[in-house]
Amino acid sequence: MKFIKDYKEGDRVSDIYLCKHKQSAVTKNGKPYESVILQDKTGTVDAKIWDPNSAGIEDFEALDYVEVYGDVTSFQNALQVNVKRVRLCREGEYDPANYLPVSKKDIPAMYKELLRYIGSIENTYLKKLLEAFFVEDEIFIAAFQKSSAAKSVHHSFMGGLLEHTLSVVKLCEYYCKTYPMLKRDLLLTAAMCHDIGKTRELSLFPQNDYTDDGQLLGHIVMGAEMIGEKARTIPGFPPVLESQLKHCILAHHGEYEYGSPKKPALMEALALNLADNTDAKLETFTEILESTAETGWLGFNRLFESNLRMTRMD
Repeated sequence: MKFIKDYKEGDRVSDIYLCKHKQSAVTKNGKPYESVILQDKTGTVDAKIWDPNSAGIEDFEALDYVEVYGDVTSFQNALQVNVKRVRLCREGEYDPANYLPVSKKDIPAMYKELLRYIGSIENTYLKKLLEAFFVEDEIFIAAFQKSSAAKSVHHSFMGGLLEHTLSVVKLCEYYCKTYPMLKRDLLLTAAMCHDIGKTRELSLFPQNDYTDDGQLLGHIVMGAEMIGEKARTIPGFPPVLESQLKHCILAHHGEYEYGSPKKPALMEALALNLADNTDAKLETFTEILESTAETGWLGFNRLFESNLRMTRMD
């Protein structure tokens, strides 16, 4: 299979791709055409079907897998596929792993590691809460392992939410060893739960887009609500402990301008905010460096508000 990242102008396309988007349009001359976005695990490319009524164009919709025949052209300094023929593919003709971005790390192994951290929690109520999510709730478990941590920016791939969560947990474990005043059970529980709302905020792949509740409420509020839902199923769950855990969730973005409903008032909430921000920022920088062939200055980046540079050791 020829992946989209390897396309060059003049290439002939004859492979299966995921149709991420499809829209009917009309040229200035009134001629109908189809505007399509094709996707594989390496990226997306704009495609045009200039004669949608020809015999070689089968009916298909967005999120279908299609075999595409066409030519790679250049339009306004961007590559584009001029589609000649399209065939709707059947299940079994393609491997979804070739079309959806997936964590480079072993998802089952990461989940087992997360479960080991849950096993180390000593507080009975917090351990029962974590088990209610990560051991007993099969729907949540499946969504958590398949979800991304964001629509874009960082960890925006299948398994991204799990990878990010585990990294934050590990950072928080280090903080606990270095700063003994931190309550380990509370901080690690908060770290494991800080982004659980993203299982409801974002739809699963291939869409990986904001749900209605994601747009209206956001993952921070939904995460706190999910904590409350599970806590109510555990007899005698201490109200103060529930409030402290919810506060860590509500404050983990640190600042109001970053969408945080509360600023950290607990040491554990501050530690969680720092760990979350550290992993998100370093992963974002990593993904920027991995996506470029440049070796010097990379130009101004809006997220970092800086002109970034690839590190040189010579």
